[in-house]
Amino acid sequence: MINTGLAGKVALISGANHGIGAATAKALAVQGAKVFLTYYRENTPYLPEELDQARDANVGGDALYRALQQQPIEPIVEAIIDSGGIAVASEFDLGNTENIPALFDMCESELGPVDVLINNHTVDQYETFDPDSVTDGGVGLISSEGIDAHFAVNTRAYALMMSEYVTRYIQKGASWGRIINTSTDAAHAHTQNVNYAASKHAIESYSRSAAMELGKYGITVNILAPGPIQTGYITPEFEVEIARGTPLGSVGQPEDIADVMVFLASEQARWVTGQLIYVGGGWRMGQ
Repeated sequence: MINTGLAGKVALISGANHGIGAATAKALAVQGAKVFLTYYRENTPYLPEELDQARDANVGGDALYRALQQQPIEPIVEAIIDSGGIAVASEFDLGNTENIPALFDMCESELGPVDVLINNHTVDQYETFDPDSVTDGGVGLISSEGIDAHFAVNTRAYALMMSEYVTRYIQKGASWGRIINTSTDAAHAHTQNVNYAASKHAIESYSRSAAMELGKYGITVNILAPGPIQTGYITPEFEVEIARGTPLGSVGQPEDIADVMVFLASEQARWVTGQLIYVGGGWRMGQ
């Protein structure tokens, strides 16, 4: 049995009430880490009854994805605790910069100083440069509001979360740390989703800079870029298309990403830093 060295470590995971974040929190808890789950339920164009219907039907598509984003955190925390783990959760809008130190304060108060920081939160609103690609209620033309929304949450918050982590890490005299940032395998370019791709690409740049600067403190910084993962948004038709185009022949599940998160957080990844790791069954093998 491999000892990941995570027992007793404190892990802070954002975007943790569904999908990859929830799966990662559970996987780290199994390794003995104390996990703090944070999340934010942004406004959705769907009515509450529409979200309930989407959850009940459990058929991939935008409505199910938004429904899972809106779900409460308590069942996830309870599942971790029932399995013998330690978990605490609280909702924070990380687009509000004042919430970032408050989040770390709460985590330290409840569990202790953060050892493992996993930035996994995201905003994703479809925008395009191409007027022909605009659709009613779906894809809009690129806008200042859309740019600001994506970069505030997907980029600025990631950078400030890392900065807050490092400041507190140095203050406590720590010598072992992990930062893992979630990007996407489409960060280099994405039609009809241009702000999302650009904001994720910026994350990758911040992460590499941090890896170069923070190694002397014993902190590794890596980027995990998932391929298509069924977090609710993939329709049945798209699932078939993805499976056909993926060497491993299926659509990824959140647990597939969580397992790699655990590795990057573990002692076994002590000599891995500044790396962008594609995890998508071979859907994309590099740029």
